[in-house]
Amino acid sequence: MSSRITWFALQCSIAALIGCGGGGGEVCTTDDQCASHFCRADGTCGPAEGDGGPTDTGSNGSNSGLCTPNHDGKISANEVPLAAGKMANYRIASSATWSTAGAAGSGASRVWTTAGALSSDADQPVALAAPAGAWWAGDSGFATATYWVQLAASSTLIGVFHVDATGVTLLGIVSPTGSYPYTEITYDPPARILAVPFGATDTWTSSSTVSGYVSGSIVNYTEKYVSNVDQTGTMTTPYGDFPVLRVGTVLTQLQLGTAYRTVRSYAWIAECFGSVATATSQDNESNTEFSDDAEVRRLIP
Repeated sequence: MSSRITWFALQCSIAALIGCGGGGGEVCTTDDQCASHFCRADGTCGPAEGDGGPTDTGSNGSNSGLCTPNHDGKISANEVPLAAGKMANYRIASSATWSTAGAAGSGASRVWTTAGALSSDADQPVALAAPAGAWWAGDSGFATATYWVQLAASSTLIGVFHVDATGVTLLGIVSPTGSYPYTEITYDPPARILAVPFGATDTWTSSSTVSGYVSGSIVNYTEKYVSNVDQTGTMTTPYGDFPVLRVGTVLTQLQLGTAYRTVRSYAWIAECFGSVATATSQDNESNTEFSDDAEVRRLIP
């Protein structure tokens, strides 16, 4: 199974925006002056439901609540409330030259910008869907599923996730239908994608046996995830500037105890907005910071 397909699942698991409401463009100095609860660095309110911004439609199509950033340097569970019905828009470059290192900010902080155009840019909505009615929903490996999401614009595969007070885990990956040759793999135990609450220097790890079918063929291998909050700073996206914590993760795939593929990824996470940008390396990237042929996605209005 392609590690990049697996890694799209990790990106999507933290890519949902937290619901806002009301208009954008009003003059502001603090987040609480905006219906969207996001005051941009240029002193105007960020967009929200109705003007292309993040939405939280919930099961009945209504706004189901707002989150106000408290800028305490930590991301808590209620500041990344991933759930079915959440959606956001991202600009995605599938193979870009862009440095994950960023530039020096004040003190020990860093600054990054993804506001400019990158090669192979394409806009894509990311929506989290309810498991009910899915062909795999009755399988025991997915009994605790919270939502599913398409892994990438270039793939029809679906990642299935569980969310609770401790964070986000990946339960498995499936094809859109159960017709042969279908894909259905599960993680035992579920892979730890995001652990909350988290702040600077926090770490989490997991190791899972991955088994099932990929395009009709039996597979069995191991995936290890090692994540750490390695930087703090500001990320500029087409949506605006965000104070962020950067989560770096290394995914290693092993067969019979021997590593045969690694992938590096970074997610820049903001309070109440979740992942506002991500960058994913090519397979077996040896450098901690990378810049060539990266998949870069960033939040857009």
